[in-house]
Amino acid sequence: MSQISAAAVNELRKRTDLPLMECKKALTEAGGDLDKAIDLLKTWNAKAAVKREGNETAEGRIGIAIDAAAQTAGIVELRCESAPSAKADQFIALATDIARHVAKQDAADVPALLGQKLAAGTVKDRLDEVVGLIREKMVVQRFTRLTGGVFGQYVHHDGTLGVLIQCDGTKGDDEVLKDVCAHVAALNPLYTLVSDVPADVIAKEKDVQMKQITEDPKNAGKPANIIEKIAEGKLKTWLAEGVLTEQPMANTAKYPGKTVGQVLKGLGLTAKKVVRYKVGATAV
Repeated sequence: MSQISAAAVNELRKRTDLPLMECKKALTEAGGDLDKAIDLLKTWNAKAAVKREGNETAEGRIGIAIDAAAQTAGIVELRCESAPSAKADQFIALATDIARHVAKQDAADVPALLGQKLAAGTVKDRLDEVVGLIREKMVVQRFTRLTGGVFGQYVHHDGTLGVLIQCDGTKGDDEVLKDVCAHVAALNPLYTLVSDVPADVIAKEKDVQMKQITEDPKNAGKPANIIEKIAEGKLKTWLAEGVLTEQPMANTAKYPGKTVGQVLKGLGLTAKKVVRYKVGATAV
């Protein structure tokens, strides 16, 4: 077998970003064939991922991608073992790549997603490449794909919290929609629209409020229509606490006296769906 040149090893390292010794070993086993060496490295990386299957993945980041032309968007929670790895450029790029793929192609679940074609391999191959580089277990924890309408996004500076909003309309404003998503990240409203609140939840809240009003001595002897107005005011306040479109914008300096719904209406948009992912959380 001919000796593997340093130039060949360096070329393989450039193409894979893997350690020199691994590249040399792969080239040696492949008889100097660069493509075969790359295939070997992919196999070894997959085995490395299997060895780490029992490891805990408590860290990670959120990736979001929007394809405005296709009117699709994707958000993904990608997990790893340690905080430093979650901040590594390769891991950040992986989260972005998978989010872009989610925006482009639908998948029923995570196993189906991992098996889908991506570049010259699959999504799992792409993940295994980064596992080989960073030497940690990595998993796609969850993802959501949205189609149709106008989208906005926000990812917190540390990457652990991300929000994707979908609106009905024809044209958005990236900065304003980012502000709305940052609002969602901070306040985490229970519902997007008033119509999303279940009727039984509203009925129960009305009963509670009416009981409080009628038991308050200050309201003794007040006409029924006044009691009803007081109850309506209390319900409006309650909705403003838990429904996104009814909440005053968190950035009051930039949007004084305006609710999220009013800000969106000013853009000709209506909120449709919000996805909020936080690394480690079990609910959207």
